[in-house]
Amino acid sequence: MATLRIAIIGGGAAGFFAAVRAKELRPDAEVIVYEKNARPLAKVAITGGGRCNLTNSFGRVSDLKQVYPRGYRLMKRLLCHFDHFDCQSWFEHRGVPLVTQADECVFPQSQDAMTIVGCLLAEARRLGVRLVTSCRVEGLTPLADGRLRLGFRDGRSEEFDRVAVTTGGSPRGEGLRWLAALGHEIAEPVPSLFTFNIADRQFTRLMGTVVEAAVSIPGSKFRAAGPLLITHWGMSGPAVLKLSSHAARYLAEREYRAQVAVNWMGEVSRQETEATLQAFVLANPQKQTGTWNPHGLPSRLWHYLVLRSGLASEKRWVEVGKKGLNHLVETLVNDVYAVSGKGAYKEEFVTCGGIALSAVDWNTLESRVVPCLYFAGEVLDIDAVTGGFNLQAAWTTGFVAGTHMAD
Repeated sequence: MATLRIAIIGGGAAGFFAAVRAKELRPDAEVIVYEKNARPLAKVAITGGGRCNLTNSFGRVSDLKQVYPRGYRLMKRLLCHFDHFDCQSWFEHRGVPLVTQADECVFPQSQDAMTIVGCLLAEARRLGVRLVTSCRVEGLTPLADGRLRLGFRDGRSEEFDRVAVTTGGSPRGEGLRWLAALGHEIAEPVPSLFTFNIADRQFTRLMGTVVEAAVSIPGSKFRAAGPLLITHWGMSGPAVLKLSSHAARYLAEREYRAQVAVNWMGEVSRQETEATLQAFVLANPQKQTGTWNPHGLPSRLWHYLVLRSGLASEKRWVEVGKKGLNHLVETLVNDVYAVSGKGAYKEEFVTCGGIALSAVDWNTLESRVVPCLYFAGEVLDIDAVTGGFNLQAAWTTGFVAGTHMAD
């Protein structure tokens, strides 16, 4: 009986997980990972600021749609086969102790992403998975006997019984053309997880300021909450990154020109903010508005917001009046800025879009167009907010694809 040949195109998180899982189930199979770059797992090595936020406890997730703007229905199904508990167990059983932070993000105890990279490489070597680097696949041809022929940039070709495409996101779409040519529907790729450029010098002078806030796009359903960081170019931090993820297509269609509204009170409502402020004014009528605030905001930010609402910072609270107080409350809970473009978030370069989920079998991740061809990872139209959810999607889809390739 001929040896089962399995090719994995892409040596990232999903690719290695698919390869390891397939080889684990079929030790007799020949499993080869083809990576176009000189080093595999390059993105894993830098994610989480070089610490590798490999998953999340999901402790604060009540609905997967909160963390997977695209693909949450498929992820709900696939997580039944390999979830965050399985992920943590997988790495810990292979000698990688993990820690869960207060924000529910899971990291290796070493706080070094190379611990995860080393674990995956060691497991692949132990099982006999073959790794070929600096090797680009440029075409795939289904053969009459059911096998798949891969064409390489150097002119070579090889035939395999099963192939998995785990090439990651393709921000400009060119990397998906060969798959579209085979008949796969493509969800147009656009960037996700990015920061906002704000061309307001008074605002950006507050760079370095961090506050718990809620952000939204006026006139839309998009909103998010969490730490907001003011930078020298505009806004960043988890709140903005979450918002950019959920609104990725909306913002792309508008060429990243939109408005963003900030509630500097976080999840506190206008009514609660107004009541707190009125009580503070009654208790501190002779204090100056620019130096005394009841909400615990950073002093630089508070001073800026007082001026932005049209009040003089030297004015005493008793002199503000009802109209002035209303302006201040509006600034605190609905402070609107013009977004003049997107910035980069280098640690988590994520793409919205890819192989349309209608093009794959939701149980096996096998192509509905080309038999024996599978997909895993960010090449699929699945992406998530920050916090380890994107890597969990890679582990999960890689595990499922690897399982069925070995079937």
